[in-house]
Amino acid sequence: MLQNILAAMNMPYGLYIALSLVCVIGAALCALALIVAVLIQPSNSNGISALGGNADTFYNKSKGRSLASTMKLVTYICMGLMALFMIGFYLLVLFA
Repeated sequence: MLQNILAAMNMPYGLYIALSLVCVIGAALCALALIVAVLIQPSNSNGISALGGNADTFYNKSKGRSLASTMKLVTYICMGLMALFMIGFYLLVLFA
């Protein structure tokens, strides 16, 4: 049945499968990258820093902010890409 619908749309079945795989694999890779990015992010709690012997120097403060802002950016990019892959897959299934 799907091949009949794709034939009516002039879309080859192989192209449909390839685009579907690209969307699903891309979304899965973005999900894994998102999980890693969230787990790598430094926590915002300052209460436990005394246990680790963390020195409050200017270098450590600015390093933490730059790492936190970079990881925040990576998180937003991964979420956006994953959303685009999912929307693309939904439209592909809907119109194909």
